[in-house]
Amino acid sequence: MSDLFQSTPPHQPLAARMRPESLAQYMGQTHLLGPGKPLREAVERGQLHSMVLWGPPGVGKTTFARLLARECDARFATLSAVLAGVKEIRQAVAEAKQYSSRTILFVDEVHRFNKAQQDAFLPYVEEGTVTFVGATTENPAFELNNALLSRCRVYLLRSLSEEELLGLLRRALDEDAELKERNPSIAPEILQKIARAADGDARSALNLLEIACDLAREEGGRFVIDDEVLAEVLSADVRRFDKGGDYFYDQISALHKAVRGSDPDAALYWFARMVDGGCDPLYIARRAVRMASEDIGNADPRALQIALNAWDVQERLGSPEGELAIAQAIAYLAVAAKSNAVYSAYKRILADVRRDPSYEVPVHLRNAPTKLAKSLSHGADYRYAHDEPDAFAAGENYFPEEIAARSYYQPVPRGLELKIGEKLETLRRLNRESDKQRYKANEQ
Repeated sequence: MSDLFQSTPPHQPLAARMRPESLAQYMGQTHLLGPGKPLREAVERGQLHSMVLWGPPGVGKTTFARLLARECDARFATLSAVLAGVKEIRQAVAEAKQYSSRTILFVDEVHRFNKAQQDAFLPYVEEGTVTFVGATTENPAFELNNALLSRCRVYLLRSLSEEELLGLLRRALDEDAELKERNPSIAPEILQKIARAADGDARSALNLLEIACDLAREEGGRFVIDDEVLAEVLSADVRRFDKGGDYFYDQISALHKAVRGSDPDAALYWFARMVDGGCDPLYIARRAVRMASEDIGNADPRALQIALNAWDVQERLGSPEGELAIAQAIAYLAVAAKSNAVYSAYKRILADVRRDPSYEVPVHLRNAPTKLAKSLSHGADYRYAHDEPDAFAAGENYFPEEIAARSYYQPVPRGLELKIGEKLETLRRLNRESDKQRYKANEQ
């Protein structure tokens, strides 16, 4: 009779079973670990240094850290920033001091540590007690302390290409004992669809293959993975989006730049990517309003109203009806005439306001609601524009006296701003002529 309490090793998922045992088996990151690359040569020489591995999920950050320890004959210790604190950091360092061999301290999700927790590593990294290897999906420049970053080299790990993922999937089918035992029948085009659906994530690719094998239909002693099985596997699949992280901001940046660059096809592509990844359409609607003001402005004032209308439709109807209205607005914004004249003028004015003293409002522009204000000449000599020819008081100054006649807004020769620019040039010419006439009168 078997012992009911006898422990059995837990079943490992395919991604764990396919973890490479050497750099030769490591998939991807050839820009860092290809033959002749400095990092590859440093690893092969056993030259350890503290580093931060920055990249999306499933590109091999943890795997590389383990291989680094193996190649350099170092002890491997690991912490998760999700679960650990300063106490666990000190405990890991105390254990490292007990060993004569070098220790690689791998910290997963290191961006989740606060400043005090990150600072706890500094003395031990500085004195060489541990070789620090942090892994993060977030931009280290924003998420890690400068003191810790200055002691580490940052390496950017890239998403795996579709071809690299295909190679990984084929190797799993050829080498993994459990998959070979099932002997799945899978056409090359199905394998390619799995690689494409994994979206650059090796772990996701292997997980999808394993699930497909679990759901495969048995025919003639073989397990068949066809389009029907794959559709079931991918039914709950969500593309990588990482709301609030780097991928989120990279994609909204791409959308904004496609609109600014007048490419409606690319703008709609990035919009669809974000919606498909689970982004709240209302967030995109708000950003579209910003695009309308920042990049289109008065070249086509209708753009702002169209963006606001799309936002309103999304709030009233929700998805998917609202998303179509946002798509319509994005396409319009992309093809609209572009001007950042107001945006640029506002930024320059704001910079001057923050730099200059708080100048007084000129007396002739001040309000005069009381007898005291009137006795102080508030509003005196103010020229009421509607009483002037063409409702324009040529030569009147509306700035503080110390900075009179500054010019910020320069309309572009596109769209409606072409007409605005012509009108503004006429008004500014009248102001200049009025100033000349006033100067001549004072001389006489």
